Amino acid sequence: MLPRDVISTGPLILRPPAEADTEAIAKTCDDPVTAWFMPRLPSPFGPEHARGYFDRAAEKWEGGGAEFAITENGQYVGSVGVRPPDHWGVAEIGYMVAPWARGKNVAATAARAVTDWAFDHGMRRMELQAAVENVASLRVAYKAGFREEGRRRDAKRLRDGRHVDMVTFARLEGDGVPAAEPYLPFFEGGELCDGVVRLVPLAVEDAADYHRMLADPSVARYHMGPPSTPEDDERRCRYTGYWWVSGQRIELAIRDAATGAFAGHVQLAQVVPSLGQAMVGYSLVPEYRGKGFMTRAVGMLVDWAFANTPLHRIVAGTEAGNTASHRVLERSGFSREGVHRGLFVTADGTRVDDVAWSRLRPS
Repeated sequence: MLPRDVISTGPLILRPPAEADTEAIAKTCDDPVTAWFMPRLPSPFGPEHARGYFDRAAEKWEGGGAEFAITENGQYVGSVGVRPPDHWGVAEIGYMVAPWARGKNVAATAARAVTDWAFDHGMRRMELQAAVENVASLRVAYKAGFREEGRRRDAKRLRDGRHVDMVTFARLEGDGVPAAEPYLPFFEGGELCDGVVRLVPLAVEDAADYHRMLADPSVARYHMGPPSTPEDDERRCRYTGYWWVSGQRIELAIRDAATGAFAGHVQLAQVVPSLGQAMVGYSLVPEYRGKGFMTRAVGMLVDWAFANTPLHRIVAGTEAGNTASHRVLERSGFSREGVHRGLFVTADGTRVDDVAWSRLRPS
């Protein structure tokens, strides 16, 4: 049985929920973002539902778990709870943050403090799950020191009835908590723009344009792997936030800054922190070729990477006959390093050479 403690962590006080929190809890649970990722909540959510929450919180405490209201300056800013542990001393943590307190590191601070507190009271392992599209919750997991352990495909259903993959995390007692700074930080302001080209995170709304681009014969000719379906590409677009926050890759839509139209795609992938290396890849829709868009996009992304990440070396690989791609890299400051003979397999099964390129961090 966990004690009904009060936990102080930084500017936050965590305490058992009280009747005085009713209105704030109702507003938090009725918020569209909360409702979307917590589909089992009643919608709309009113004070009468909040009172039911207090009953469930009491049952959680009685069952060996815990439920805390997160407060700042005496005001409710969220909730964090621990499900009762199983037979092996494993428990799961969950959290939500009030709309007026988001962006202030509330959930990460509270989740880390409650996890440390649970370990002090005999828990051996704490687990956490977050929807692959819930980037805010994913960030909390990493900041609170949880380690990613895998994904559960189509494990839960969102409010619109669509199934979603869940990313699983865990912390063990004694695990070190890494530095909070991500290897690939998000863009300040959410995008890069030079007045002509905008680079923004690839989103599910881009899936149809992205699929149309990949299906264009001049793009498909140089694409590695089997053709993708529209469903494949929509699923990929739903993963882009997870890939970024986990430090695996950055997937961006290239947009016309004047019109907002989708012009193409650029990525920073195959990130290897131990080498300080990543690979850039890119494609354009036909109507935006020959306008310098890709040179601008690649240059902006690489410049940003050297200014904001530890990356030392960014590489690219192009089919030997793809002269348009060669020109993009030359204009973007890349140098040829050599040729990998017979590396790429084309659609008809023949092999072609790969020209290797690199650009190093300025000294």
